[in-house]
Amino acid sequence: MLVLEIGGSILSPIIIKKQRDKILKNEVMTYSHKILLALGLIFCIASVKSQNLLVEAESFENPGGWVVDPQFVEQMGSPYLMAHGMGEKVKNATTKVSFDKAGEYHTWVRTMNWAPGDWEAPGRFKLKVAGEVLEKTLGQRSGWGWEYVGLAKIDKAKKVPLELMDLTGFNGRCDAIYFSTNQEEPPASPKKLAEWRKTVKSETNGPEETKTYDLVVVGGGLAGCAASIAAAEQGLKVALIHDRPLLGGNASSEIRVHTEGIYGNFERILKMLDTEHYPNGHVDAEIDQEKRDNNVKSYDNIDLFLNWRAYDAKAENNTIKYVDARQTATGERKRFTAPYFVDSTGDGWIGFWSGAEFSYGRESADTYGETWEEHGELWSPKVPDNAVMGSSVLWGSKEMESPQEFPGVPWAMPVAKDYSKVKGEWQWEFSRNDLSQIEDAEEIRDHMLRAIYGSFSNAKKEPENANRKLEWVSYLVGKRESRRLVGDHIFTFKDAVNEIKFPDAVVVEKRAIDVHYQTILEDEKNPDFISEALFYRGIQYYIPYRSLYSKNINNLFMAGRNFSCSHIGLGGPRVMRTTGQMGAAVGFAASLCKKYDVNPRDIYKGYLPEYLELIEEQKYRKIPESKK
Repeated sequence: MLVLEIGGSILSPIIIKKQRDKILKNEVMTYSHKILLALGLIFCIASVKSQNLLVEAESFENPGGWVVDPQFVEQMGSPYLMAHGMGEKVKNATTKVSFDKAGEYHTWVRTMNWAPGDWEAPGRFKLKVAGEVLEKTLGQRSGWGWEYVGLAKIDKAKKVPLELMDLTGFNGRCDAIYFSTNQEEPPASPKKLAEWRKTVKSETNGPEETKTYDLVVVGGGLAGCAASIAAAEQGLKVALIHDRPLLGGNASSEIRVHTEGIYGNFERILKMLDTEHYPNGHVDAEIDQEKRDNNVKSYDNIDLFLNWRAYDAKAENNTIKYVDARQTATGERKRFTAPYFVDSTGDGWIGFWSGAEFSYGRESADTYGETWEEHGELWSPKVPDNAVMGSSVLWGSKEMESPQEFPGVPWAMPVAKDYSKVKGEWQWEFSRNDLSQIEDAEEIRDHMLRAIYGSFSNAKKEPENANRKLEWVSYLVGKRESRRLVGDHIFTFKDAVNEIKFPDAVVVEKRAIDVHYQTILEDEKNPDFISEALFYRGIQYYIPYRSLYSKNINNLFMAGRNFSCSHIGLGGPRVMRTTGQMGAAVGFAASLCKKYDVNPRDIYKGYLPEYLELIEEQKYRKIPESKK
């Protein structure tokens, strides 16, 4: 579909026709009306002759060796395909698309050079159309935008094959391909591009299908899975929406962080979901992955929506009415309605979209009395700032029987410098005050990829690593901290140190409070992608139910690292068995909300004894053999 932009608004032939009809009904036509009518008539005539086709890369029928990356949709507009080959070219991504007419089509590809500089771009690739490789090498534009490829010849109006041909194995990325018989580049700015995309796709304002549940859980990490199981066991019909093909979040075999913390009252549920204590990044994560996925799928009243990413939540009178989600490959949309919602997205997206209060960054040491003089500013600052614990990208290599080559990576060396390693554990972490762990997450991930490839390249120069080969590098960021939604109680370091057993305590933990910082803050010669941790040990602490529902959104629970806490308060409870406890706690709370037709806050005010008794009962229930 051809589109027209006037005064910042995008107009299609259908929209212009409607405006024209309105104008013709009026007896008086202003000069601007006449201009719009004339443009519209010309435009509609032109649109009949022009042919346009937008192909979203994530919708390719066969991604080959490319992967679908949906992590940064809110910032760059959609998921995309990425050639994550760790230095080895990946298999072509292939699909077939239908052209209405034969002819020559101007062709653009939305892509980026993710490591620009005075070197060849690391993520280069080419486009093949109808069996012909187009001459332009792609992936060389700094920042997301459209690269003009040239003219593609379409001989017949039929299904035409497209292929993305990776040239490097180093994370080339393709968002979309646009064909048009008019040489008019699609919009570049994110806002205009989003509007243009909707117009080209003839997308309605809202999803056409609505599904209704007792509870909608968004985010399939341990917290979201535990919430779904707890609610389902109490008879609720649950929708679990997760933007990846595998459950577990940071514990998944895609990120491979082992689970820490204790089980509290929920050992039975959490043992269906957690991991063994293998080294972070270990391949054994795949064993626990199968266990976790099978156990969640075994519940008939959990509808699991894998590869669906929530993109909006609507609240009226401080009550969420629905969450909208999109299938990450096909673009299909659904609306999910329910009386209750759980935000286990980590980044607090459901709360953010619905208007929930939240915090980000470090509070002043005086705000909650969280000073630890021994560590000063590294622990808690005098003045609040935007510093948060960073994101990790885990990786590893293996020893082979013969020498292994690894290509030169000059584009990685400004980050890695002379650092040399053959694997990366949790210390491989990046945070910087001027970068948001939400808005700048792609830049953070890419910085870590450069650190990994550069450090491994340095290690390969050492004779003892001649047979080393990269075995696995995650392309997903393992986040520790971003938005923290505000509840009726904000859990703090002081609560933990004083071991306050709240009357509504539903989560218990004894893992040390640990807060991460980048080692470059101690010595500017240190690499900026390595962190260290400060540990406060030897305490047992309790998290109240009041920290697990929103202060100002009436029907919103939160479970996971986005629960209601201070920056230091997050230091201990952010690990996954603890957040899993939170999930189970809110799942059981949701069942009582449904039973009495009340909101989450009312459970604390009027039904707390029954709620605590329900949680206490979980201690004595055993996991069935079929779910171990």
